[in-house]
Amino acid sequence: MNPANPQPLYRARGGARFAALVAVGMLAAGCVTTPPEEDPVVQKLTELDGRLLRIERVLTNQSLLEMSQRIEAAQSEVRVLRGQLEELQHAIGRNQDQQREVYADVDRRLSALEGGRMAGTSSASGNSALPVPEGDDRANYQAAFDLLKEAKYTEAANAFSQFIATFPDSALADNAHYWLGEARYVNKQYAEALRDFRAVLEKFPDSRKTPDALLKIGYCNYELKNWDEARAALNQVAQEFAGTTAARLASQRLAKMESEGR
Repeated sequence: MNPANPQPLYRARGGARFAALVAVGMLAAGCVTTPPEEDPVVQKLTELDGRLLRIERVLTNQSLLEMSQRIEAAQSEVRVLRGQLEELQHAIGRNQDQQREVYADVDRRLSALEGGRMAGTSSASGNSALPVPEGDDRANYQAAFDLLKEAKYTEAANAFSQFIATFPDSALADNAHYWLGEARYVNKQYAEALRDFRAVLEKFPDSRKTPDALLKIGYCNYELKNWDEARAALNQVAQEFAGTTAARLASQRLAKMESEGR
């Protein structure tokens, strides 16, 4: 090579630079044209995203389960509290009548001692099936209610039935009809329970048990496959007693009937 003529050397260096640029361009083009699903970074992000979604599903399912369990526990607690409240109300009434009961007991004993045994025997025979034969309406109601709480449903039904026959004018008669229906409903005596719940509405239109009795009328008709009657009773509860527990339970049963195509 002639030192006086440097053009071949420049051409060689220029060619090398051009080749290097072409190689870099090809590498860059290769990176650009790499499909996203084959890119290691994209693959790693996709894997992390999938794991995150699985964790979110697990957490969501756990939250729903916990919420359902809490709602069920709260409903159970409300039922217990309602029963305790009713017991307390009856206890208050029983305490108010305690003095009267004492005098009545003394009078009965005096009558027996004075020879009025015939009347006493007649009264006892008429009340022989009562849980507390010598007790008044409140004592017998409480005894029947205790049997119901102990899940002795047949005995409770008999006690409430005798209570209604013996004390038809008691202030607790509407409750007795309702709990008699409950005892028979649990024993799957749906036709008999239906009559008891209807008696609450027919004989005691102002009873505070009205929404619950109407709800159970819907339940009994559901079990008896009287779909139209069941739907009518449940709709009445949901509309006339909106915001109550009975209305919420009626709406749930209506939704169940809808899902079953009833």
